Amino acid sequence: MKAKITKRTVDAVKAGERDSFVWDSEIKGFGLKVTPKGRKVYVLQYRLHGALRRYTIGTHGSPWTADEARDEALRLLGQVKGGKDPSSAKQAEKDAITVSRLCDLYLNEGCGAKKASTVATDKGRIERHIKPLLGRKRVKDVTANDIKKFMHDVASGKTAADVKTKPRGRARVSGGKGAATRTVGLLGGVFSFAVDGGYRTDNPVRGVKRYADRRNERFLSPKELAMLGEALAAAEAEGKNKTAINAIRLLILTGCRKSEVLTLKWDHVNFDTGYLELPESKTGQKRVPLGAPALELLASLTRIDGNPYVLPGEKEKHHLVGLPRVWCAVRDKAGLDDVRLHDLRHSFASVGAGAGMGLAVVGKLLGHRDPKTTARYAHIADDPAKAAADRISNSIAAVIKPVQEPQVTADKAR
Repeated sequence: MKAKITKRTVDAVKAGERDSFVWDSEIKGFGLKVTPKGRKVYVLQYRLHGALRRYTIGTHGSPWTADEARDEALRLLGQVKGGKDPSSAKQAEKDAITVSRLCDLYLNEGCGAKKASTVATDKGRIERHIKPLLGRKRVKDVTANDIKKFMHDVASGKTAADVKTKPRGRARVSGGKGAATRTVGLLGGVFSFAVDGGYRTDNPVRGVKRYADRRNERFLSPKELAMLGEALAAAEAEGKNKTAINAIRLLILTGCRKSEVLTLKWDHVNFDTGYLELPESKTGQKRVPLGAPALELLASLTRIDGNPYVLPGEKEKHHLVGLPRVWCAVRDKAGLDDVRLHDLRHSFASVGAGAGMGLAVVGKLLGHRDPKTTARYAHIADDPAKAAADRISNSIAAVIKPVQEPQVTADKAR
């Protein structure tokens, strides 16, 4: 396919089952490669000393726009005309690239499909763990043994730190096996990006056995939920921040994430359908079905003119902040000092799973894209089967018991 490569052309082209190309109609050899996953890459194809070569300019997106890539193609063709081989120079550069530089490239070019919050988490792991331990190594020199040592060092706390980040902010890095496993997972993505970019031919993370990632799975029992309800009522009676208390109640009743509740706007609440219509969440656009108690709570909240948020903050036109502080006071009053705000989401799911709703339904309520994420509630979902077994055996026992009683009576008579 030939066309002048402009922003409109790049935006319009769709991914196919295999790599496809659009070649520029004005600059010979300048093209756009589109991968099956939708990645769009500017390339330049040229001949030097009779050999056909292909040079990767860069992935579409900052800094590579169609115009920037076009200018770079012209510059490179000038080098080719002068007898220089851009590919050889680039390969020499790639051979010398460090892990630290690769991580910077990954954050700039390899995170296009990730949400900003995920990229921020990746950046934190790169700056706190990867760069201090592997940053100076050349990408091509990293081995599987280096990855294993890295994982052990993070798990043992070698990168632990307490860093002041701003006048009132601190970054506390503790390490541990969970952090080690998740950071090695990120490294796998970084080195996949390196393979795609031609910085090396293999991924050293592949095959490295990681620690089991035991995510915190704290579910509140019915008794604990009742204790929490009493603590919320007591906090409200004592004059604690009512907006924060309502935020906690919404978290319990909806299974939403903290960020989804705090940034919820009235425009997102559809009382007619009984859904929250979230334009953005961790998993993208999301519709959250609401139960009657959640709808009643939302209907009882006061709207503030000029503030679009359901849970308004003290600052004009801002949402509530400082929820963790109120939560700590409430949970301490309830005697639940090991419970996190996110555990309210787990508890919402566990109640659904325990009621026999099925993991697929629970996953849909929570907005999980991957069924594996919901699988953590599988052991709770077995409870209805046990209850059914009790009911069946009790029914059978009720039927056969009268048959046994006369025999017992007769035995006693003897």
